[in-house]
Amino acid sequence: MRLTLAAALLAVVSGCGLTSGSPMVDDVEPGTIGRGKPLEGAELTVTSKEFTEQLILGAIMGIAFQAAGADVVDRTGIQGSVGSREAVVKGEADAGFEYTGTAWITYQGNTRPIPDPREQWLAVRDADAKNGVTWLEPSELNNTYALAMNQANYERYRTRTLSEVAELSKTDPGAVTLCVEGEFANRADGLPGMEKAYGMSVPAGNITQMDSGIIYTQTAKGACTYGEVYTTDGRIKSMNLVVMEDDRKFFPNYNAAPTVNSKTLEKWPAIAEVLAPVTEKLDNTVAQTLNARVDVDGEDPHQVALDWMVAEGFVTEG
Repeated sequence: MRLTLAAALLAVVSGCGLTSGSPMVDDVEPGTIGRGKPLEGAELTVTSKEFTEQLILGAIMGIAFQAAGADVVDRTGIQGSVGSREAVVKGEADAGFEYTGTAWITYQGNTRPIPDPREQWLAVRDADAKNGVTWLEPSELNNTYALAMNQANYERYRTRTLSEVAELSKTDPGAVTLCVEGEFANRADGLPGMEKAYGMSVPAGNITQMDSGIIYTQTAKGACTYGEVYTTDGRIKSMNLVVMEDDRKFFPNYNAAPTVNSKTLEKWPAIAEVLAPVTEKLDNTVAQTLNARVDVDGEDPHQVALDWMVAEGFVTEG
């Protein structure tokens, strides 16, 4: 989701597998969605980025389309944010779940996020209309940045908000040590911006840069007091981490919403009604649970998506 624009553009130039794909062949029938098979006769290509949550969301979308009667090509797992985005813009893919913050900042070139999530979605929707991309109603799933700590450190310091972390950094500077990704350490909507917004100044010696997966294990071990996390990551729940509230609403909203090539939607307007109940059900708790089944338990993202769609009654297995 959060990829530097230069790297993302390189991914597009190098191809990103935009011409690849294979049929989705789940044996599903309508449940609470897809009744009457309003997408019968449609041939729809679904795309996603390459990380766990996106693979799950892409599979959820494809399964929904299949239950509604469409033949679906699976073009999920494209490397980089811009790759999957361009597939929808160019009509090489018909639809995929996207994040409002990514669109507003990375694709549409804005520097200041809009604090209200609904207003952020409206702004993104309106700006993308001219690009031939239609944004459907968003979910409550908000995969944004946060700081988290393990239970032992929470018992010791009792911080619950970033304002309290900032205060701790002043009263006990040695207590605030951070494990963060290199990109987060340098992005305006990452650590530098967070420090400025909260009046926080963490010494460079208290900041350790590392890969995302290592951050979770090091934070759980207490090797750093606070680790940079994504709010829908399943490891938060499995490792029993305590997430700090962004009480000044600094970090952008990254609400997931279906994006559809506008020409596709004109031809198959039922796409909106098929996806609406599914999108409405998605929130951070659902995302953490599904993501954990992949990242913690080692399950297949597509199977996790199918299990959830069946368990929620959206589709039935044939």
